[in-house]
Amino acid sequence: MRLVLTSYGGRGDVEPAVVVGRELQRRGHDVLMTVPPNLIGFAESAGLEAVAYGLDSQPILDLQREYFACYSRTPWKISELSRMGRETNEFAIQCWAEMTRTLKSVADGADLMLTGLIFEQPTANVAEYYDIPLVTLHYFPVRAHGQLMRLVPAALSRMGMTANDWLAWRGTKGGENRQRRELGLANATSPAPHRIATRGSLEIQAYDRVCFPGLASEWAKWGTHRPFVGALAMASPTETDAEAASWTAAGTPPIFFGFGSVPLRSPAETLAMIAGACARLGERALVGAGGTDFSNGPQFEHVKIVGQVNYAAIFPDCRAIVHHGGSGTVAACLRAGVPQLILWTLPDQPFFAAQLRRLKVGAGRRFATTTENSLVTDLHRVLAPQYRARARELASQVTRPVDSAALAADYVEQFARTSTSRRRPN
Repeated sequence: MRLVLTSYGGRGDVEPAVVVGRELQRRGHDVLMTVPPNLIGFAESAGLEAVAYGLDSQPILDLQREYFACYSRTPWKISELSRMGRETNEFAIQCWAEMTRTLKSVADGADLMLTGLIFEQPTANVAEYYDIPLVTLHYFPVRAHGQLMRLVPAALSRMGMTANDWLAWRGTKGGENRQRRELGLANATSPAPHRIATRGSLEIQAYDRVCFPGLASEWAKWGTHRPFVGALAMASPTETDAEAASWTAAGTPPIFFGFGSVPLRSPAETLAMIAGACARLGERALVGAGGTDFSNGPQFEHVKIVGQVNYAAIFPDCRAIVHHGGSGTVAACLRAGVPQLILWTLPDQPFFAAQLRRLKVGAGRRFATTTENSLVTDLHRVLAPQYRARARELASQVTRPVDSAALAADYVEQFARTSTSRRRPN
């Protein structure tokens, strides 16, 4: 089969689609990846053919970080928030237009299209235009459900999430409808999530059902159209694994700190906070630089800074993991059986933090309000023996990366075959 897989965002957003694409290609399918220009090399390094679509994703990731940092610290700065909101909307419209043109040119004749969660609208529209079966990858429960907050009634949670979809759509429907008209499609009359679901698309839940007890039962009405497969991760060795492992083995198990691909605003201050908190707790710190440049920061004997590391290899040897709350990192911690602390900045990340608290394997706090004192308090909490014991217990229930990739590919293949048979004329 000829399959076109699209994904947008940072490396963590694109990696799940790359994992599925690599497994489908291994099974003999013709796979084409479309990713942001700045991640072409990443997709190609996995052995996949890739073309650029949309705009470079780093500027919008930086803008999102600035927006939510401003919103959490100074929500009264309405004009500043409005400016960044307009810039985000303008970027999205321009990016979607580029995506639509690229996808229209490469998807003709494809047997199936798959899209990641960020900017799924262009893929959904092109799939509709060509009448191609559509698969979406969700890294957390983004469709309306009743598990959002423990103290909120399930019905109210569903209503709120549905209303949010409609409000978000009202801000972008003008630009999206222009692109739909260019494709010869009628104007959309509902948000993309609603259209995707009612079209009978396959919506793969790329996280473990154990993270969200009750969600599978709530979504049972969707049958096999919302299957849970576990988090999709490459778990590939990196050049710094040996260095990190050697430093880890030379002393007591460290606490790992990592903040993803979006650069931190104040690297030196963050490093000093980490060093101070760990010194007070008598712990060592292993810091994964990710997208942040720590080269001009202070040096500490009990703190080691490394580049990209293989979480699957490094995390099991750590005492705890402190991170930004990305779904892939959450899953890696769960698989390693290590307690975790989320210091979140983006709106989906506190949702994961809340679930970790409910599961008693972690805690969370807004990064903007984190201080050395709060970090000491939070780490003291998650380093308690009961958190470690619960994390180890839960690890046995989490899907292995190789099984997640195989299961996702199974669902894609079955959906493509079923959809093709339904489309085939008698």
